[in-house]
Amino acid sequence: MGYTFMVPAKILSGTNVIDELSGHIKGKGTKALIVTDPFMVKFGNAAKVEAALKKGNIPYAIYDGANAEPTDKIVEGGLAAYRAEKCDFLIALGGGSPMDTAKAIAFLSVSKGKLRDYMHVDIDMEVPYLVAIPTTAGTGSEVTKNTIIADTENNVKMLLGGPSIIPALAVVDPTFTMTAPPKVTAATGIDALCHAIEAYTSRKAQPLTDTFALSAIKKIHKNLPLCYADGKNVEARLAMSIAATEAGIAFNNASVTIVHGMSRPIGALFHIAHGVSNAILLPACMKFAIEENTERFATIARVMGVADDLTPAHDAAKAFVKEVARFCKAVGIPTIEELGVKKDDFFAQLSKMADDALESGSPQNTMRVPTKDQLIAIYKELY
Repeated sequence: MGYTFMVPAKILSGTNVIDELSGHIKGKGTKALIVTDPFMVKFGNAAKVEAALKKGNIPYAIYDGANAEPTDKIVEGGLAAYRAEKCDFLIALGGGSPMDTAKAIAFLSVSKGKLRDYMHVDIDMEVPYLVAIPTTAGTGSEVTKNTIIADTENNVKMLLGGPSIIPALAVVDPTFTMTAPPKVTAATGIDALCHAIEAYTSRKAQPLTDTFALSAIKKIHKNLPLCYADGKNVEARLAMSIAATEAGIAFNNASVTIVHGMSRPIGALFHIAHGVSNAILLPACMKFAIEENTERFATIARVMGVADDLTPAHDAAKAFVKEVARFCKAVGIPTIEELGVKKDDFFAQLSKMADDALESGSPQNTMRVPTKDQLIAIYKELY
């Protein structure tokens, strides 16, 4: 059996590599649109990119409308700015939202129709050159072929993707993550952990994705608590940045599974940050998933150091579930009740959330494929 493995054409990584940006993008376009959010401007991260562009005499404009949960309206606003400013390539700066927004702008700038027209379509067309600069260690969007955009008319998160929207250049510089507060550090770090765990246990896993996934799991398990406790720990921040990219490469090629499938409807309906909703679901989803993929979950337990080679596989898998629950609590992940979501409101949406999760296709990548009723049961476990 053969496998396909896709990564960006170039990944630039290391502390302060942003200073080298202009040399890598010279000639890729005549004017860049920096797609970011107001916080990146406020806290000086956008200024670092601007300085790098000025160093290479590369013209640019800024669109800072990409908020925490990108919508089709936000993408349309960015596309209008891209055209009005006569830009011909893009630089995404921020967490997953600016990167998702920039990806959508890139392919919409050369295509027709609305975003929803590209649901379940393999997006494969020539798009503008795209640079992705993550400011969190989590989403892995800098190396993936997917973008998640909310459809405001139908109140659903659209998973769109294809080889065209893998960024051409990923700039993995941990200095950008230093401004991330502990809550953001935790949520995005757990998101990366989910990417790696789901990629390793996916039906679509392959030898190369296994390598990246297990490396990411080991780094995240060791370094996320360090970053959460001390955001200025440069060594831990660098390890987390590399781990998030490794996890992104892994799930870009092996897909995500039940956690992400169930997480997106929670985010769409209750406006909970993606990484947080993943973390809330992780223990319950893993308890469900280990039953038909015990050996792989046992391997993760051993990588995490909560089991050894002498531990029976089933016991190791259970130790893994216990450890992810402890780990989420250790980095301050709240419960869904603590986020202010009322039980009655949540339960009223159970059927829709389960349907939307299945519609995404992600739960079906789990070795133990869930039914709608089983998804509903997992949702109920959150209370």
